[in-house]
Amino acid sequence: MSVRFQIAALLSLMVNAVIFGIGAITVLTIPSLNADAKFWLPVAVIASIVLSPGISWFLAPRLRNRYWQKRTASN
Repeated sequence: MSVRFQIAALLSLMVNAVIFGIGAITVLTIPSLNADAKFWLPVAVIASIVLSPGISWFLAPRLRNRYWQKRTASN
């Protein structure tokens, strides 16, 4: 397993929670979506599960120490 994969796996849990929270708050605060919450809350769950690995994979290299060393050396 690569370091990027390990970081992305750990980060995926947190990203999943944030995306689900945004989706759940959106569903529960918009009255038209709240009326059909039995449909929209599972959509928010599925969307968070589908989107979190890709977002985590994108963010993982930015959390490595090597990334910050290059940035500070160039500044």
